[in-house]
Amino acid sequence: MAHRTAKSGYDNLVERLNRAPQGAPPSRLLNRILAMLMNEREASLLSLLPIKPFTVEKAAKVWKLPTNRAQAILEEMAGRALLVDVERRGRMVYTLPPPMAGFFEFSLMRTRGDLDQKTLSELFHQYLNVEEDFVKALFTEGETQLGQIFVQEPVLSSDQAAHVLDFERATEIIRTAGHIGVGMCYCRHKMQHLGRVCDAPMDICMTFSGTAESLIKHGYAREIETAECLDLLDEAYEHGLVQFGENVQEKVSFICNCCGCCCEALTAARRFAHLHPIHTSNYLAEVDVTNCTGCGKCVEACPVEALSLVSTNDPGHPKKKAAKLDVDVCLGCGVCVRACSKESIKMSPRAARVITPVNGAHRVVLMAVERGKLQNLIFDNQVMASHRALAALLGAVLKLPPVKRAMASEQMRSRYLVALTKGK
Repeated sequence: MAHRTAKSGYDNLVERLNRAPQGAPPSRLLNRILAMLMNEREASLLSLLPIKPFTVEKAAKVWKLPTNRAQAILEEMAGRALLVDVERRGRMVYTLPPPMAGFFEFSLMRTRGDLDQKTLSELFHQYLNVEEDFVKALFTEGETQLGQIFVQEPVLSSDQAAHVLDFERATEIIRTAGHIGVGMCYCRHKMQHLGRVCDAPMDICMTFSGTAESLIKHGYAREIETAECLDLLDEAYEHGLVQFGENVQEKVSFICNCCGCCCEALTAARRFAHLHPIHTSNYLAEVDVTNCTGCGKCVEACPVEALSLVSTNDPGHPKKKAAKLDVDVCLGCGVCVRACSKESIKMSPRAARVITPVNGAHRVVLMAVERGKLQNLIFDNQVMASHRALAALLGAVLKLPPVKRAMASEQMRSRYLVALTKGK
């Protein structure tokens, strides 16, 4: 007689993570990572939490625990950055963040004695860079992606700068943030443990507003003022780092300052460029071939290998080369402009503007629609058998070709869908 193997708490948590638009493909490596970050009982409890933000009363109900006991568990998990806790209108609201940008990064945003961060870094590298399924699913499924690129404002002409919208400016994100936190770069910290880190600044990972508020409170980020954050942005510019931030117009929660050698987002941009894993800025680099000397500085500086040196086919100078841009790969970051000492590269507006979701809720709904997970947002209480059944039924309906076409329409992708992700 065949025996069924009971699911572990980690298996249940993986299922819960994959109900959200941004999932985490099952893997033995993923279970090992989760086992380093939490015990199995904690994984079981996390697996029962809603996708939408929730209160302690909601957690107590789904866990079937007294409120004071549930609150103690939530506070302890938030203290280890497994949950994000933010006070809203006098009440604490909790969210189980996705693995990225979320609790994977938080585990390496400071030096910790309660974790074997070297082993954890090795597991992250295997899961994210060797197995590849997670990064591919994170950055290439659907049209709406997690992150966007901010063009480096100093490389724009004064006329171009006048047409950059506020939500497209890293400087404006910094100036308008309610809280600003800076922490250790997860990507470079991970590579440091692997003995492959570059010399780019380490303490330069920026978080804002509610996410910063929670990370600062629990010691995973250092609170800084606007002026210091703007100085760090200038330092990132000087080191040729790319500003990769949350793909929203309102309340951006993070801006990472990424290098091409360590950053997973830029690695994905190189490996899966044709699938457009990152939303670009609204600009493209443009090379003045007549002025280019072929020095190769821009090629070396480009973090995603969008530039190469090619022959100019000049009969009088058969060995002469010039930079050539692959427009399908270019992020529109502007790093190459700063690297060119001959001023042979400038930024030009893209033919069509890149559309940015209004806020986090809007982005989550768009991602859910595109990834076939909208039912999980509508029926978010998976503890109830009725919700599980209705979610399964709606999921099947949404996969029907006519419905898929309707869900892909502009009307169904519009802003009113944000209401689906608001807490009850």
